[in-house]
Amino acid sequence: MPAFNEEQALPRLLQGVERALGERGEAYRIIVCDDGSRDGTAVVLEEASRRFPLEVIKHKINRGLGESSRDLFERAAETCEDRDVIVRLDCDDTHDPAYIPALIGKLSEGYDVVVASRFEPGGGQVGVSRYRAAVSWLANLFMKVVFPVAGLREYSCGYRAYRGAVIRQAIGTFGNNFIQLKGLGFTCTLEKLVKLKLLGAGFGEVPFVLRYDRKQSQSKMVSSVTTLGYLVMAVMYHWPWGGWRAGWRRRRRDALRVAPDAPGSP
Repeated sequence: MPAFNEEQALPRLLQGVERALGERGEAYRIIVCDDGSRDGTAVVLEEASRRFPLEVIKHKINRGLGESSRDLFERAAETCEDRDVIVRLDCDDTHDPAYIPALIGKLSEGYDVVVASRFEPGGGQVGVSRYRAAVSWLANLFMKVVFPVAGLREYSCGYRAYRGAVIRQAIGTFGNNFIQLKGLGFTCTLEKLVKLKLLGAGFGEVPFVLRYDRKQSQSKMVSSVTTLGYLVMAVMYHWPWGGWRAGWRRRRRDALRVAPDAPGSP
C-alpha cells in the first residue's frame, strides 16, 4: 500500500484488512510505503505495527507513486513465494478491503492478475464527479484501444491481486524497468499491466465499487502529467525500432533460436 498523508484513512483501512483476512484465518503481511508524508502517517504506522503484521518502507521525501510502487513490488517479490498472493490497494479508503477475498477467489480460477473493476457488471463508483467520471471512461477507452488486454475492461484502477509467481517473474525479467516511467504520475498503474501482458499473464476481473465519497485526503493525481505518461507509453510500446513490444518479440525469437542448442535438448 503506497501512502502519502493518509493519517486519517489508515486506521480504518488496516482494520478492514484484518477483517478481510485475519478474521478468516488467512496468514497475511502488510507492506506500506510512507512516501514522505508530512502529517501523522508515520505515527499512525508506528502504533499500528504493534497490532498488525506490518512492515513500513520509508521515503524521507515524497517521490511519487511510481517510485513507491517500485519499492513495494520489489520488496514483495523479494519476500513472497510463488504460491503467495500480492494485493495492491490505495491507502485513501476508496478501496474497500472487503473485496480482497473475491480477488483471491478469482485468482484460483487460473488467472495471474485479477483487477477490481468498476466496469464489470455489479461494479461502479460513488462520489465521483461527472467530469472525473468522463475523464476516467475516456482514459480506459484509450488504454483498451492502444493496449488491448484480453479479459479486461478496467485499466486505471490499481486495486489488484497478483500471483506471487508472476510478480517474481516480472521483477526477474525487467528488473528496475518493471516500472520504468516512475516520474509520470499514475502511469505506473497501466505500465504494470502492459509489462505483465508481454510476459503472457492471464487477466480477470471482479466487480468493484470505488468509494470516492470516503476519500479522506486530497487527490494526488496530476491529470496532465498522467496523460503525458500514457502518450509516452504508447510510443514506447508501439515504436517499431526498439519499442517494448518489438524488443520483446525479438527477445523471444532469440530465445527460441538458442533453445535447441541448450544442454539436454534433443
